Amino acid sequence: TQQIQSVDSYLVKRSYNGTVVPRRTSLIGFERSGKLESIVVDKGMRVEAGKPLAFLDTKTLKAQQRELLAQRAQLVAQLKELQAGARSQTIAAASSNVNKLKSQLQLARTKNQRRKQLYTQGAISKEQFDEATSDLNSKQANLQEGISKLNELRAGTRPEQIEAQKASIEQLDAKIASVEIELEKTILKAPFTGTISTRLVDEGAVVSMGSSIFRMVEDGILEAHVGVPVNAANKLKVNTKLPVKIGEQNHFARVLSVLPELDSGTRTTTVVLKLDSQATGKVTSGQLVRLQLNETISDAGYWLPTTALVKGVRGLWSCYVLGKAEKSDKSNYFTVKRKDVEILHNTGDRVLVKGTLQNGDRVIVNGNHRLVPGMLVKPIRHLRENI
Repeated sequence: TQQIQSVDSYLVKRSYNGTVVPRRTSLIGFERSGKLESIVVDKGMRVEAGKPLAFLDTKTLKAQQRELLAQRAQLVAQLKELQAGARSQTIAAASSNVNKLKSQLQLARTKNQRRKQLYTQGAISKEQFDEATSDLNSKQANLQEGISKLNELRAGTRPEQIEAQKASIEQLDAKIASVEIELEKTILKAPFTGTISTRLVDEGAVVSMGSSIFRMVEDGILEAHVGVPVNAANKLKVNTKLPVKIGEQNHFARVLSVLPELDSGTRTTTVVLKLDSQATGKVTSGQLVRLQLNETISDAGYWLPTTALVKGVRGLWSCYVLGKAEKSDKSNYFTVKRKDVEILHNTGDRVLVKGTLQNGDRVIVNGNHRLVPGMLVKPIRHLRENI
């Protein structure tokens, strides 16, 4: 026999199925269009993050780069010339020209003075005098222009011209940088460490921007996506470690997140789990994973071993308990009583039941096939621990 005590709740082990998936899977391609010149990897190969995978033809871009670099060199040379200012020989020549213009102006003044006297005396016509005056004015204008040019050479280049030249160089630098970026885009690199699972094109093909060249699967870090009922998923906490079974092997997985959307087909929410490092190399993407959760059910009842159950009428169940004590031959005997029960949960070797049982009842746990209600029995062993 065994004495029973009621419980308010019990644990139920439940399993939910899911799939092992890599943390990252990407279809990768070039960020620009062009002719595929070479591919240096093939499907099944493992590559490190940043490793070049394929190359586009760069002849056109490199020609543009050389042209822009030549233009920049020309602009830089012009800037140096502006910053250096006029050469001393140029300034000396301009100064000599000013002196020559001064001499010419002095001669024009003398001639104009003579023509004026002759015109006053009536020796020449008004037209001849006007010609001399016009020549004087012309020589004065030439001298002023020469002096201005000489002053400009001595003052050097205006700051505005130098700034404008620098801006032109910066504009060209931006174009050169743009070409360099385009040249970088002609090299397709691995975005993360992983394995090439699929190769979609071959050398010589003209690919468009964004078209897929490879399919990559990340190595080392595997996740399990498991569909769990909403009420069970809400009880899970991030970073909690839970037991999972993959094939015949048991592992632990850490809860990364619980997706906020409900699957319309299964009416479950997806729990994302990160598998432990021991699963690396032993687990393959796509394998079935089974998540094991313990759920607490709030329901009062009594735990009995399955051997204590007796078939009742109409598919119901009963158990035998010790009733009133009777004395016979100086020994204690007890009357067998039958009590009907309802099974709430079955774990295989024991069941949780409710019915007409009470706390402290001593339930007969074996030999029931030889008993009937009302029979006098004497217990030969009493299990002290409560179930």
